[in-house]
Amino acid sequence: MKYFRRLAFALLSLAMSLLATGGQPTFAGQSPQNASAANVDTSPLIEKVRAATARFQDIRVAISEGWVQGTPCVSGPDTGAMGVHFVQPARIAAAVLKADEPEALIYEPLAGGAFRLVGVEFIILADVWQKQHPAGGTPALEGDLLNYVGAPNRYGLPAFYELHVWAWEHNPRGSFADWNTAVTCENQGAD
Repeated sequence: MKYFRRLAFALLSLAMSLLATGGQPTFAGQSPQNASAANVDTSPLIEKVRAATARFQDIRVAISEGWVQGTPCVSGPDTGAMGVHFVQPARIAAAVLKADEPEALIYEPLAGGAFRLVGVEFIILADVWQKQHPAGGTPALEGDLLNYVGAPNRYGLPAFYELHVWAWEHNPRGSFADWNTAVTCENQGAD
């Protein structure tokens, strides 16, 4: 009985610490568009994402290379947003996690119909992952575990794993947190 009390206390302590940091570990996570020399994230994963996606800062390049809009602007349940997701359906179907090949590009809508690249999302469907890895385990990319999103979910998708990387916009909640308080959907549909 004492073991379960200690375990419950340890889990409660962990939950409290995660709540204090927005549910994610804290990283510097500064974007090149908004960078200060003292606060630039040097994560190897973020650097790989930046190198692989720099050309997509111009959304026309992404569209010309087959990226299609997968969501309207996604806002957070309490605060912040993700943005508009443009996806590569073939990458999602392939179910391969590679740092230089994200499944989604994330754009913040700006006034006048423009879009600004703020990050990427790596996505793998849970059933595909389980078929490829029958022994189990959580998918990871460059040592960072993906988050599980069960079904049903607000996106209408089957259960999936995901990891956001805020490579182009600083996220006060951390470079790998789902919701970014520096991103907004206020200009979705604004002309």
